[in-house]
Amino acid sequence: MLKEHSQIFITLLFISDLILIAFSWILAYLIRFNLPLIKVIKDIPPWEQHLPLLLLLILICSAVFNLMNLYRPMRFSSISKEIKELFKAITISLLLFIFFAYFFKEYRYSRLTILYFWVIGFINLSLSRWVSRRILRFLRKKGKNLRYVLLVGEGKLLEKLLRAIHRHPELGLKPIGILSEKGNPVEKTIGGIDVIGTYEDLPEIVRKRGVDKVFIVLPFHRHEKIKDLLISLKDEFVDIKIVSDLYDLFQLRGGIEEIDGLPIINIRETPLLGWGKLFKRLIDVLISSFGLVLLSPLFLLISLFIKITSKGPVFYKQKRMGLDGNIFEMIKFRSMIVDAEKETGSVWAKEDDPRRTPLGKILRKTSLDELPQLWNVLKGEMSLVGPRPERPELIERFKEVIPNYMLRHKIKAGMTGWAQVNGWRGNSSLEKRIEYDIYYIEHWSIAFDIKILFLTLFKGFVNRNAY
Repeated sequence: MLKEHSQIFITLLFISDLILIAFSWILAYLIRFNLPLIKVIKDIPPWEQHLPLLLLLILICSAVFNLMNLYRPMRFSSISKEIKELFKAITISLLLFIFFAYFFKEYRYSRLTILYFWVIGFINLSLSRWVSRRILRFLRKKGKNLRYVLLVGEGKLLEKLLRAIHRHPELGLKPIGILSEKGNPVEKTIGGIDVIGTYEDLPEIVRKRGVDKVFIVLPFHRHEKIKDLLISLKDEFVDIKIVSDLYDLFQLRGGIEEIDGLPIINIRETPLLGWGKLFKRLIDVLISSFGLVLLSPLFLLISLFIKITSKGPVFYKQKRMGLDGNIFEMIKFRSMIVDAEKETGSVWAKEDDPRRTPLGKILRKTSLDELPQLWNVLKGEMSLVGPRPERPELIERFKEVIPNYMLRHKIKAGMTGWAQVNGWRGNSSLEKRIEYDIYYIEHWSIAFDIKILFLTLFKGFVNRNAY
C-alpha cells in the first residue's frame, strides 16, 4: 500500500510538472509579445507556430527529468539539493530543445521566449517542489505518509540517530522498536523506544511487524556483524539503510559517490570545482579590477601620507600561505616601522603596539592597509572571500596544536571571510577562526560569498581586534 501511495504521489508530481511546463511556455510567449519588455520589431508570430515547439519541449523535459531521476523518493534529500538538480535538468532540457528546434525552420519562434521560459519555468517548478514538501511535511506531522522503521544497533550512534528522527518529524519516520545484541531482559528502552529483541530476531520481526525500513546502526569496526545482518535480510522485501560512525572521519564535504556501482567514500574533497570555481574567479576579476580603478585616488592619497609621516616604502610585502600550501607575497600599505619584526620575530600585532606608525594605527583600525590585496586577487593568488592567509612560520606552530588547521588551505585565501565578519580577526581566538573558516568551506556557494561581501561593507572594516 505504501509503495502504491508513493507511486500516486510521483505520478501527480510528474503531471504537475508537465502542466507547469506548458503554462510557463504560454506565459513566456504572452510576456514576449503581449507585454513586450523589448520592442517587437517584426510581425508577431501566431501562437499556432509555437504549439509544436511546446509539444517538443514537454517531450524533452519529461525525458530529461526522468533520466536525471527527479521523481525518485526524496524523503532524505534537502529542498536546496532538489532545486539545484531541477536547475540542471531544466537547463539541459533547454539546450537540447534549442538544438532540436533548429530543425523546425519553417516555424518562426523567439529566442527571448525561450529565455523567459527558462526563468519562469524554473521558478514555477521550484515553487511546486517547495509546496509539495510543505504538504508532505504537514501530513507527516499529522501521522500520515509515515514509514515504519526498525533500528538495529546500540550505543551513542543509535542515540544520535533517534534524536535526529525526533527533531525531524517532517521525514515521516516512525520507529517501532530496537534490536540490540543482548535483547531486552529488563524492559529496556533507548531514547524512549522499546528494545524488542536481538539481532537474531531481525527477519521474523521484519515479516510480522510490517517494517518499511531497517536502519543498521553499528560502528565501522563491526563490519562483519553488518554483513551478517544483511545476509539475514536477503529474502525480505524491506528498504535497508546503514548508519556508520565513518562520518567522524569526514573533513571537507565528505560523502559517498560511485563508479560503476562501486561506492567511493570521500573523506576530503576540494569544494571549488566546475562552474562554481569559474564564477568565483569571474567575480574576483571583475570586482578587483573595478576596485583598483575606482580606489586609485585613495591609493595615491594614502601613499602620499605614508611617505610624509614615516620613512620607508609605501607598500609592505609579506610571505603568506595560500591555496594547497602555495606561498605568495601578500601586499599591504606599510603600517609599521621598517624592520618591525627584527627583534620580536613573527608575532601578531597587539593593542597599543609600539611598532605601528601614527598613520598605521588608523590604516590598521579601518583595514585600509588591506586594500592593495586587490592586486593579489586580480593576479589569482587570493580571492575576495576566503580564510585569511597566514605566515608560513606561524602555520608551522599552529598546525601542531590545532586539529584540521591545514584544511583552510583547500580554498584560496581571501581579503575577507566568514570569521572576519563575525568578529574573529586579529588577536582573537584562533580556534574560533578555524571553526568559522571550516564552516565557510563546507557551506561555500556564490550566494554565501556575496553575503560575506555585503557584511564586510557594513561591519567588516572596523573591528576592536584590529590593532
